[in-house]
Amino acid sequence: MDDGQLMRITRRAYELWQQAGEPKGRDEEFYRQASRELNEGANKANEGNSSGEEVR
Repeated sequence: MDDGQLMRITRRAYELWQQAGEPKGRDEEFYRQASRELNEGANKANEGNSSGEEVR
């Protein structure tokens, strides 16, 4: 995982945490959710790329 991807996941996890009311002790849950969301988005983008190259 490159630094840019890690930063995007961290930012999204923070957004999710804030939206949930900033609950204590759930940081890993939000990190996993953010990671899933971003990976699913990347997979969908790659499926739409007819050349088969990774989209960033």
